[in-house]
Parts: sequence; C-alpha cells; structure tokens
Amino acid sequence: MADPDSIKRRKLTHLPFQEQGLIPGLPDHVAQLCLSSIHPTILYSVSHSWRRLLTSSSFPPYLTLYALLSPAPSMGVEKKSVDFFSFDPVASRWTPLPPRPPAVRFTVQHTSFLSLNLPIQSLSVAGNLVVVAATDPLLRPALECPLVFDPAESSWAYGPEMACPRRWCVAGSSGGSVYVASGVGSQFKTSVARSVERWRFGEEGKSRWEEMRAMKDGRLSREAVEAVGCRGKLYMVNVKGNAVKEGFVYDTASDEWEEMKDGMLGGWRGPAAAIDEEEMYVVDERRGVLMRYEWERDVWKCVVESEKLKGAEQMAAGGGRVCVVGGGGGIAVVDVLSRTPRVWVVETPPGLRANSVHILPRMMTSG
Repeated sequence: MADPDSIKRRKLTHLPFQEQGLIPGLPDHVAQLCLSSIHPTILYSVSHSWRRLLTSSSFPPYLTLYALLSPAPSMGVEKKSVDFFSFDPVASRWTPLPPRPPAVRFTVQHTSFLSLNLPIQSLSVAGNLVVVAATDPLLRPALECPLVFDPAESSWAYGPEMACPRRWCVAGSSGGSVYVASGVGSQFKTSVARSVERWRFGEEGKSRWEEMRAMKDGRLSREAVEAVGCRGKLYMVNVKGNAVKEGFVYDTASDEWEEMKDGMLGGWRGPAAAIDEEEMYVVDERRGVLMRYEWERDVWKCVVESEKLKGAEQMAAGGGRVCVVGGGGGIAVVDVLSRTPRVWVVETPPGLRANSVHILPRMMTSG
C-alpha cells in the first residue's frame, strides 16, 4: 500500500506529448516495457496517457487492499450489511466490488446473539479472494460452495461444492490450495469438527474438494480460526489474543498434524500472516508490537511498535506490506521492507469499519 508521502503528488503534469504516444519516438509496446519498471505512483502523476496505461489490461496489475466493510457502531444501524471493497493505493480511492450473487446472504449479527459478531471467513489464493464460511439469516451455513472473486475478470464465481458447508471453521491456503477444517455447520457434529478438506485451486481436473486425514478431536471447532500458510505448512492457534492457547501445525505434504514449537506459540499474541508463504508476522494486540518469526532460533523479533497496532483483530501481508485491522475497524499499514519500518493508516469510507483485509492484484475496471 502506498504511504502518505507518495500520495501527496496527485496533480497531473500536462506534458505536450500526452496524446502522441506513451513515450515520444517509441512504439507503445516498447514504451510499455520501459514503463512497467516504474512505480505506479509515479506513472499515475505524470500524464493522462500513463494513468490510462495503469488501468489497462495490458499493464501488470499492482497490489491493492481488499476489505470486508460493515457500518461502524456509531452509525446506529440495527441490521448490519457487509460488502467487499477494494482500496487503490495509487489513486487513493475505495471501490465496491461487483455485487455478489443474489442468493448469497451473509449475517454478521442475529437477534439471538446481539453481543456476538458472526464470522465471515475469507482468504486469498493465487491472486483470488475466496469466501469459504459464513452464516445466513436462518443461522445456517451461507455457502454450500466457496465464493470466488477474480480481480482480473472483476467477477464472482462459485467453486466446487463442499462436503461439509460451515458457519465457521479453520480456513487457510498453502501452495495454491485452499484448506478448510473443523468448525460447525447448521449444528455441531463430531464428524465435521474433525474433518479436513482440500481444494487444489485452479488445477486442471481438480475442481473438487478432497477429504484429508481427520483430526484427532474437535478442539478447533469453537470459533473461526485463521490458518497461516508458510513454508509448506499451515499454522494456527485455538484462541485469539493473549489467552492461554494451544498451537497446531498441519503439514500439507504429509497430511500430518504436528505440535507448534514453544517459541512460536509463546509469542503468538494476536493475528498473524505471512508474506509469500516465507516470512511470518504476528501482532501483539495488547502492546501494539509487530514481530517477525525467526525460524532458526524459534523466537519472535520486534519489527516495530505503534499505538496504531494496538487492539489488532486481523491482518494480511504481501508486497512488503503488513495491513492490520484494529479494534475500532481502522486499517494500519506497515512497510516491513524499510530499514526503519513506517506505520500509517488507510482511512475507511465514512461510516464504515473494516472486518478483514487481504492484499491482492488490482481489480480490473473500465475506469
């Protein structure tokens, strides 16, 4: 996500060659190769023709922020609606995603559980946004099939039918596959609480869910669990925040469950995410500290401490950025590649708060 300093330059420079091609004297296809190495924030500010190039399907899409937004408590909305939006850090603009299929209805609050927010679980895989579990207004699983948003096509589609639709579960991705495990359907069932399913996303001939080795018990079925895919394994804990918790590790290659190392478990005090499935980060939600895991030493090392990170509820990582949803529904962004990591806030649209975030390629639009 672009930082505030790079957003200050919004005024276009009207160059005389704007309508003469991308770069004077060069064919456009050659000019595109030259311009593709320049940061999008620079291209956006130079000329209209370069700005149009950024939004064309022929230009490599840059990373943007996707968020599930709902009305903030201060709005006093009795019946909360939720929608996915995309934030373009170059244009500094929020855009709603195209409408979901009309048959899909999500409920985040119910009269029977006014103090409880019902989860909507989504993940990113192969540059796509995938919604795998949610609750409908009748307190049933809202999805029999995962709902997939493809930014390149700017459209929704259904994935293969799940053997066990869930209201909440363990959800994660690793190596281009989507995994769901445990959780609860319309009602609790031991078979569902122990089950594990895999969908090899986008693989020819594999458009189905595969049943994997069942878990020993249903300890992960009590609430929605976000599994972090990193280095061929899925890492997860059974309780959020600073409470005493158990750690679980699933080896996707061997289809085996392992215990989490003591150091990793001890420092897991908030939401976690991984960049390129290689480097894992966690936020200590109480202290507002972003930490990176050191695999050889089994310790978490402080990256940056900030008030903006306190109360962290969910996070995503990618493109050298870590994006964190705070307790008030705001979004903090950390540049973890900088020698001195910087933290800034992406303001949500007025009256809305973030529930979850993902980092994915820019949504292709006509604008």
